[in-house]
Amino acid sequence: MDLDLDQLEALAAAVSEGTFEAAARVLHVTPSAVSQRVKALETAVGRVLLVRSKPVQTTASGQAMLRAARQIRTITAEAARELGGDGPAGPLTVPLAANADSLATWLVPALAGVGPSVVFDVQRADESVTAELLRQGTVMAAVTSSADAVPGCTIERLGRMRYRARASASFAERWFPEGVTGSALSEAPVVTFDREDRLQDTYLRRRARRRLDPPRHYVPGSEAFVQAVRAGLGWGMVPDLQARSRAEGEELIEFDEDGRIDVSLYWQQWRLRSVSLDLVAGAVRAAAASALR
Repeated sequence: MDLDLDQLEALAAAVSEGTFEAAARVLHVTPSAVSQRVKALETAVGRVLLVRSKPVQTTASGQAMLRAARQIRTITAEAARELGGDGPAGPLTVPLAANADSLATWLVPALAGVGPSVVFDVQRADESVTAELLRQGTVMAAVTSSADAVPGCTIERLGRMRYRARASASFAERWFPEGVTGSALSEAPVVTFDREDRLQDTYLRRRARRRLDPPRHYVPGSEAFVQAVRAGLGWGMVPDLQARSRAEGEELIEFDEDGRIDVSLYWQQWRLRSVSLDLVAGAVRAAAASALR
């Protein structure tokens, strides 16, 4: 298959930017040119690669071509930099995915230590979803809870994030005066990050051995989530790394010693010889070794 680099760049830009118009601005061409290049690539491979929605979506074939486009971009950019030629100037962009709790605690300092040769396009996603972003070709690497390697990726275990059922002291005194019971848990408000966050429900099922549906607050921000628990809005599964941080509100207490959940985290990245990816992986590995269990 003879692939055209300009066509691959048009595909990658359209997916990254969401529309042909935005991709055209990045590539300094017209939207019509982007559309024609993507169409020509689809003709060359004999498959529909993009669903023309807003934002555009990749088909299964498009995901494979997107991975190829980004891998080729990485290889050519690093080769040009090594040769000192007229290749792409500036740092290499590494798209990666990570869960909000890792971003709020140990991961960002790790990325900051990589150096100016790399810039990051970070997508925040639940750790169980990040593997799908790898599979789609949306990102080159991910912090994920999936122990199964995505096809075409390497995987290594980083460690565990421990979550504990925590609340403010006044909240626990009000809602659990006779201890943690199924009846109390069915009535006590709970703070949940978003509708993909299953940690609280996992704890409830383990503790009550039945499905409970308590009043629920959705607070989609890692720091805001902890602040909501500190403020007494509800209880929540708070990672040790955040419980130790200083924040306004009451100190958090672990109201149920049987409410501990360990989430194993893994680093998955494309099976690609890349100096930039190796730098990122090394920084992530070192930070995880000191931060995670």
